[in-house]
Amino acid sequence: MTSTFKTFLKHTAKDFHNQSVNPPVVRASTIIFKSMQDIRKTQSKFRKNPIGGHFDYGRQGTSTTYILQKILTKLEESYHVFLTPTGFGAIFLAIFSLVRPGDEIIVADPSYKPTRRLTQDFLKDFNIKTIFYNPSDLNTLRKNISKNTKLIFVENPGSNTFDFQDLSKIIQIAKKHKIYTAIDNTWGTPYFLKPIKLGFDMSIVSATKYYSGHSDVMGGSLAVNKRVFRKVQLADNVTGLRLGPDDAYLITRGLRTLDVRLDKHQDNAKKVAAFLSKYKNIKLLYPYKKNSQNFKMWKKYYSGSSGLMGLKIKSKNKKSVTKFVNSLKLFGYGYSWGGFESLALHQSNLEIGKRNYLKLEKDEHLVRLHIGLEDPKDIINDIKQALKHLK
Repeated sequence: MTSTFKTFLKHTAKDFHNQSVNPPVVRASTIIFKSMQDIRKTQSKFRKNPIGGHFDYGRQGTSTTYILQKILTKLEESYHVFLTPTGFGAIFLAIFSLVRPGDEIIVADPSYKPTRRLTQDFLKDFNIKTIFYNPSDLNTLRKNISKNTKLIFVENPGSNTFDFQDLSKIIQIAKKHKIYTAIDNTWGTPYFLKPIKLGFDMSIVSATKYYSGHSDVMGGSLAVNKRVFRKVQLADNVTGLRLGPDDAYLITRGLRTLDVRLDKHQDNAKKVAAFLSKYKNIKLLYPYKKNSQNFKMWKKYYSGSSGLMGLKIKSKNKKSVTKFVNSLKLFGYGYSWGGFESLALHQSNLEIGKRNYLKLEKDEHLVRLHIGLEDPKDIINDIKQALKHLK
């Protein structure tokens, strides 16, 4: 990421008309026109340039959401960005746009649990077949491609297990067979990885996480290339998945400091990783070990790493793992992540979801940590005192 773009984030979307460094929040269901001719003129502009910010109804957006779309389009280096009320809304829109009855999709095994529920269970009722592939063995992807395969859905790194995949190889496989590709890039954001530039058709980010950065808003973004734009636009129109202007304003405000926050999350997480790597009963699920496959795949594609990591803890005493988590004083206990604060979660089998390729050994437990923006010394001292409860 160049210093020029860091400057862009700080100075974009200023409202010189109202002499404000932030854009106004424009709330509208009805868009008012001066005449019927004026309506038709706007509609004609929209048909000629559907990404130009021409609206005739509030469901299409307002100037507030349009500003956020322009910022994210530049950040993603994409053709266009669609905004949704939640991160999962962006996942749903991506799949709904392309997949029809009789199609097959291939999905990364360690995907977000709601993504798995949608693809594995819900789509089955619509005669859409889902096959899961092993992120560490792309032959499990290749051998399952058929004439009906429409989409390869990647989550990188994988939820909970943080598997880093060979993304270029996945794109090569997809292009060879003329299959669409989508990636959930919430962990890295386009600050650390630009999927559209790499060759993906669609890039998904939960704006609830690092874009916002303050744990007070929900939203999603779906960046697309020109190849799939029209299909997504049609689906976007009929689903009515829209981000409201107030949420768009908060996400735009959060984006101003995206680079500063992610750099700090990364710095803190690396220090925590270095500390935890000393414990033999903990396998760290984070790209820190230079001779590991995960590190090589992370280094190949990413310019940095965020603050979310997993711990695979070996312990015969499950209660002691729960006690370790409960003893953390600086960490909140809850879902989501990407905010300024540190979070911890002891992942139950129910939360991990049924996986084809995830094999926990006996007495292994998964704990997820989001390393926040607190002083890293305080975070490490807090983890250190809590680890005393592990047996």
